[in-house]
Amino acid sequence: MHVPVQGTEEQPTPMSDLAAETPRSGTDLETPVLARLSTLDRFLPVWIVAAMVLGLLLGRFVPGLDDALDAVRVGEVSLPIAIGLLLMMYPVLAKVRYSELDRVTGDRKLLGASLVLNWLVGPALMFALAWLLLPDLPEYRTGLIIVGLARCIAMVLIWNDLSCGDREAGAVLVAINSVFQIFAFAVLGWFYLQVLPGWLGLSTTSAEFSFWAIVLSVLVFLGIPLVAGFLTRTIGERAKGRDWYEGSFLPRIGPVALYGLLFTIVMLFALQGDAITSNPWDVVRIALPLLAYFFLMFGGSFLLGMRLGLGYAKTATLAFTAAGNNFELAIAVAIGTFGVTSGQALAGVVGPLIEVPVLVALVYVSLWAARRWFPGDPTVPAVPDPSRRNA
Repeated sequence: MHVPVQGTEEQPTPMSDLAAETPRSGTDLETPVLARLSTLDRFLPVWIVAAMVLGLLLGRFVPGLDDALDAVRVGEVSLPIAIGLLLMMYPVLAKVRYSELDRVTGDRKLLGASLVLNWLVGPALMFALAWLLLPDLPEYRTGLIIVGLARCIAMVLIWNDLSCGDREAGAVLVAINSVFQIFAFAVLGWFYLQVLPGWLGLSTTSAEFSFWAIVLSVLVFLGIPLVAGFLTRTIGERAKGRDWYEGSFLPRIGPVALYGLLFTIVMLFALQGDAITSNPWDVVRIALPLLAYFFLMFGGSFLLGMRLGLGYAKTATLAFTAAGNNFELAIAVAIGTFGVTSGQALAGVVGPLIEVPVLVALVYVSLWAARRWFPGDPTVPAVPDPSRRNA
């Protein structure tokens, strides 16, 4: 166990280094969790709210900013947002121990539960909530159904890391979702917008989705940082060993993920700030089914993970991968199919406005639940024994 040398000041450990499925270097188990967080991590909700407000203000009051930011695109995504996503994902994927992926791929309970939650329960729940809460707003309803089909392959890795989830499991589940997204998105769109409403006697919506836009989104926003993270760990460990890589190198690049997250939030809300601030009541209507969706998906998935005996780290990973959505893809599909000023596009834009603060709050809920519902679990972030504080 690491013991601090008297007279020296320890550097705060990023939240994402607090726990994992197997022991990680650089973690002092005798220090309280909050004390081990860097200033950036400790006040993360404040920075995220500030980034959202800054983006909204820039989009609302800087003329032509949204057009300038959207002038250069990677596929269907604005270049600044693409850069932010890549910066956000690279450090997280560099932390993954790729040699341990077989531990996850052999866990049939975890993989089966994730597939059912992401591709059966999630889209069906969003369909039900959209029709139940927006029966009189067909454009917003369609936009939310599209959001429910776009499973998260990017920002979910941040939430998983902050909640001390299983990094290797997160990488595997995101990769599986990416493959399913390529081949299932258009089919599920056809089913939930045309087939199922027809069976239920509801109005149907015609939509055609670009297969290649979905493929490009996966290759760029998962493929590039995944390859970069794998090569970084492989070369780093071979050159200087795992202790140096996890104890010295990862703490240096770790904050880049949160800087990328904050930059992405500012750019995303700057691009859509005018649309959000110009339709406040519509935003509230769209927010209600989204709030219900996030809490139901996260809570149900977390309870399922506990029921299956997955342990805390994998349970947290299961819950966040099931609750998160790929709003970048949903917005791109809505704009490409229905137009940039459509209600479907606005529904996609409202998504991150609700998801970001809600999932940040659920990170803290997850850490709270870890210590109360997983006694003796080695993957739970450690809390010091009070009797030893003054020893």
